[in-house]
Amino acid sequence: MSRKAFHNSKAYVVSEPKNKRSWLCNLFIVVSFICSAYFISSAFITKEYKDRLSSWDVINLLQNSKSDTCQIQCRPPGSEALPQGIVVKTTNLQMQPLWHDSVNNAIPEPSSNLLAIAVGIKQKEIVDQIVKKFPARDFVVMLFHYDGIVDEWRDFKWSDRAIHVSAVNQTKWWFAKRFLHPDIVAQYNYIFLWDEDLGVDNFDPIQYLSIVRDEGLEISQPALDPEFIIRSPHSKGIRECTGSGRCDGRSTAPPCIGWVEMMAPVFSRAAWRCVWYMIQNDLIHAWGLDVQLGYCAQGDRMKNVGVVDAQYVVHFGLPTLGVKDENEASISSEPFDWKGLILGKKTILRRNANVPKKMGKCCRGG
Repeated sequence: MSRKAFHNSKAYVVSEPKNKRSWLCNLFIVVSFICSAYFISSAFITKEYKDRLSSWDVINLLQNSKSDTCQIQCRPPGSEALPQGIVVKTTNLQMQPLWHDSVNNAIPEPSSNLLAIAVGIKQKEIVDQIVKKFPARDFVVMLFHYDGIVDEWRDFKWSDRAIHVSAVNQTKWWFAKRFLHPDIVAQYNYIFLWDEDLGVDNFDPIQYLSIVRDEGLEISQPALDPEFIIRSPHSKGIRECTGSGRCDGRSTAPPCIGWVEMMAPVFSRAAWRCVWYMIQNDLIHAWGLDVQLGYCAQGDRMKNVGVVDAQYVVHFGLPTLGVKDENEASISSEPFDWKGLILGKKTILRRNANVPKKMGKCCRGG
């Protein structure tokens, strides 16, 4: 018994180191597997992280490149080589003194509106009354001299602050297309582009603009005094317009609604930017243009285009440009061709009637 016990005890002692080595071996294998998995996964994670960082760098590079390209494309042509901070896209009609003492002579605040009139010396007194109605602090005055006479206006006190542009036998639309580019008049809230033969005894431009702003009118005109409307002897008193018929309470098209005449229009800054592009280089009398102004109404023409009845002017209907006195220098050597003007009117109407067809779908909104 004792020998057997001794044998069993000996066997136990011998087997214990073997089990311990097996356990250590298994532990080593497990640890090795964990370490291998860790290093392999770390390699994949590191690669993915680097790839992600690279993709982010590429995205940032593309975004910055796209932004830089957009900024370059949005710059005025020819200014790409200039630093961004030095580029000035717009200007105004404010006169600058040759020498300025910043201590003793403060620069006045620029006016916020523009009055532009095509004028001839024969209507000098009427124009004087018009200009005096518009406060100098609120309006820049620009005169388009279609008869080439400028110096004889200098006896008016306001003449030196007015801007004078002279070109013989040109209408106000010719002047406006060439001298009232939207980037030049971008500072002005409203642009009055008026004829010279208007009576303004009952007109207040400040009250007029107050009404225009309150009503949200983008294109407007003062009403005409019904008691004193002088028409050309060749006019029947009915404005011709194709396709409109007579006006009534159900009318939804110009000239019955959403329409102004071309003698005394007033444009907002946004509306003028649109109208300027609509004016063709060969436009003379603008007949037919009035029917198309709704494209520039900045919305619903029936709400944004209209006549301000509370403020009215008198249209004298004086024949000026193209008509000459016997003793007058040659503005026109032939009798005034009223028939030719009517035919020209119909031609312009037909041409402008095709405007919607020529415009792309993206341009139709006004």
